Amino acid sequence: MKIAISSTGPDLESEVDPRFGRCQYFMIVDLDDMSFEAVANTNLSQGSGVGIQSSKVVADKGAKTVLTGNVGPKAYQALSAGGLEIITGVSGIVREAAQQYKNGRLQAANKPNAQGHSGFQATANQPQGSRPGQVPDSGFGMGRGMGCGRGMGMGRGMGMGRGMGGGLSGRSAMASSGQVTKEEELTHLKEDARILREQMDEIHKRIKEFENEKP
Repeated sequence: MKIAISSTGPDLESEVDPRFGRCQYFMIVDLDDMSFEAVANTNLSQGSGVGIQSSKVVADKGAKTVLTGNVGPKAYQALSAGGLEIITGVSGIVREAAQQYKNGRLQAANKPNAQGHSGFQATANQPQGSRPGQVPDSGFGMGRGMGCGRGMGMGRGMGMGRGMGGGLSGRSAMASSGQVTKEEELTHLKEDARILREQMDEIHKRIKEFENEKP
């Protein structure tokens, strides 16, 4: 039996990516012999509908179950329509998550556990690791994007808007109250750090482009 696990890397020792539609890789694991195929997520650059496209990817690979952190309504509907079992709230190492499922320690979800958003705002408006009904917190004070994407001349814009903080302080509070385990919090913090690095790389790239355009 094959299962699909959202992953931050291309091997079994990578951490589970808390996102489904915008995860870095889909790990297709055969539970019979723990062989696997790492499928790079080519939907990362898409706007709306990314969860639906990602659902098609794992279904086409023959997966019968999806293990991930968060799934939005559209992805949940697409996966359910394809007959796939959906397990949310998964964290830790991919290999361990697969083994936990194999041992019957994970239960299927009966509804999505993330709000539905379109475009690149999905990661800004719905912090990683959020729970159903959770109100996005202000956290780091920059959770509404970096104020870019307004044009900057030549009609291109920067189109960032993914949020700089992801509500870090809010998640820390959840961890303190026992709503999130230390392992889950560590996974979320590493993901936040990765997103921040990507955003800073994009900012420096745009700065260089504007500097090169000066007469």
